[in-house]
Amino acid sequence: MKLLLEYIIFPGFFFSATCGLLAGWVDRKVSARLQWRVGPPWHQNFTDIIKLCGKEIIIPQGAGPVFLLAPYFALLSAVLASTILGLAVISPLGGFTGDLIVILYLLTMPAIAVLMGAGASANPMASLGASREMKSILAYELPFLLSVITVIIKNAGSIQLGNILNNQVNYASLIFSYSGILAFLAAIFCIQAKLCLGPFDASEAEQEIMSGVFIEYSGLPLAVFKLARAIMFYTMPLLLIVLFWGKDLSAPALIGKYTVILVIMILVKNTNPRLRIDQLMRFFWGPVTLLALVSAGLAVFGY
Repeated sequence: MKLLLEYIIFPGFFFSATCGLLAGWVDRKVSARLQWRVGPPWHQNFTDIIKLCGKEIIIPQGAGPVFLLAPYFALLSAVLASTILGLAVISPLGGFTGDLIVILYLLTMPAIAVLMGAGASANPMASLGASREMKSILAYELPFLLSVITVIIKNAGSIQLGNILNNQVNYASLIFSYSGILAFLAAIFCIQAKLCLGPFDASEAEQEIMSGVFIEYSGLPLAVFKLARAIMFYTMPLLLIVLFWGKDLSAPALIGKYTVILVIMILVKNTNPRLRIDQLMRFFWGPVTLLALVSAGLAVFGY
């Protein structure tokens, strides 16, 4: 019964999906205010998911079985990652060795699922979006991993979230060190791209390729993809808090830190034009990777 509550209710699927959908509403509301619009009500994202579940599922001609399986693969990976991370926050001593590596692996799977689904849809626009998504993954994963390596170095090589949290509780949050703040800045750009938020949303550019990777999805499969994206929207900022800002994880502090990261992401999204895929790759393989490399080097020397 306890396992069922953890993986389905709290801190699993229902909790993470609810937080992610509410964070998505904050994104839409703040974006609307910045553009002098009113924005949607708080329940709009929930309403959209429910409406999609009742819509007809249209399967394009030539699409393989992977087309329908990919959304559930993405959702399962996102739920597992959010649950492991949530349990680490609730009980740092209850984690397992290498849980950080498992989370990093799981957080890569939704993007792989998007590639699989788009490739199986037999749509040229989806194929173009999948090509851009693959290039994006190759671009942002390197600096993101380097940022995580900085955290591992600062924590004496530990790859367990509980040890990383306990070290910050005993000393100070990593974000207040030279290497920590540089790694945090690099990581926040990377999670912006992982979530396919502007200006790194070339694979879903509606004005260019009509939603790209999701162009053929409708009904329940599209709702499942949106739920997976919402859970990622909750999980990725929480991961940054745990890795870099984890000294105080009481409920008020956690909400405040999450809000700060969310506002930063929304402002970056709304104040920068979309990058072409070649510009995106140059940005992540250039300045962001350099920033992450410098942070790792500083961590080696104890800064």
